Amino acid sequence: MDEKKMVRNVKADLPHNIIMENRSKISISGVENAESYNESEVILHTSKGILSIKGEGMNLSKLNLDSGEITVNGRIVLLEYAEPKKSGGSFLARIFK
Repeated sequence: MDEKKMVRNVKADLPHNIIMENRSKISISGVENAESYNESEVILHTSKGILSIKGEGMNLSKLNLDSGEITVNGRIVLLEYAEPKKSGGSFLARIFK
């Protein structure tokens, strides 16, 4: 169990970089997991949050979760990070704001 925690902490410290070439190729480091992907959207868990890449004709040409690197080819239209959900606190704290 401690090994899993240590691996998770190491991945959280991965540097997160994005290199885009002519809106047709994007290389990303700091990737912890590829949640889903298809021709129009790729959703990645990175060390800096959840990243959604939208486009057309997209495919994964490189996926190496051990090193945290991924390369996506296709027409890239949008890169978007999901904001982390903030805890609203306890039920009573939310009522008595």
